[in-house]
Amino acid sequence: MTRHINLDSNALKTIFHECQQCGTCCKKYRKITLQAEEVDFIKKMGGHVGVDVSLAEIRTKGLARAREEALASGKIFMIHPDDKGCLFLQKRDGKYYCKIYNYRPRTCRGFKCNLADGTFLDLFGQDSIHLLGQNSFGLPLS
Repeated sequence: MTRHINLDSNALKTIFHECQQCGTCCKKYRKITLQAEEVDFIKKMGGHVGVDVSLAEIRTKGLARAREEALASGKIFMIHPDDKGCLFLQKRDGKYYCKIYNYRPRTCRGFKCNLADGTFLDLFGQDSIHLLGQNSFGLPLS
């Protein structure tokens, strides 16, 4: 049974800040959940798209079947394979900007700045999707 807690919205606002365009969030989070309709656009723009498949799944089902099942269940991600950050992150005049800002994935749109300090990242790990109330597969938290 889920217990609902009333939150003071003013208190909640104190942990989030206006974007400082520091680029930390786009460098820190290496796996961003994509919606099915976002995949083709990200690929066309040159982004790296992958699926969440474990080695155990590959061993038992084979790579092709495990990949198909992951795609069917919505475990699709935009991946940033290095510490340089998102492919779409650019720096101009000392500030960071998103090259596809108006077309960025839903997960990026839902992200709220926490100044990416260690304490907040420790709570939520490296997946920004938790800030949308979703688990690491983009499903609602239970």
